[in-house]
Amino acid sequence: MIDPLSLTIGAGLVVGGWALGRFGSRPTRKPTGGQQTARCGCGHDLAVHDRENGRCHGETFRKTGYGMKEWSSCKCRRYTGPTPIEDFFAPPTLPPSI
Repeated sequence: MIDPLSLTIGAGLVVGGWALGRFGSRPTRKPTGGQQTARCGCGHDLAVHDRENGRCHGETFRKTGYGMKEWSSCKCRRYTGPTPIEDFFAPPTLPPSI
């Protein structure tokens, strides 16, 4: 037979879970603002690094003496960011090496 006490307790648990999920506090998330790019330790992405030798072609803004500022080439010598997924599964084959 059907036990009315068990049905009442089950319905109370369902309604209580729904109310807690609906009106309870939730952790706030920061908006991501679109797709994020993988960055190296120097702050530049993979597109700025040379694939052959890994040298960074980006520029940084640095201070010089007496409050002067100038653009200088990045001192990064190798890309240290995450490996792109296409290079992880299949390394690039072009240009072919003989």
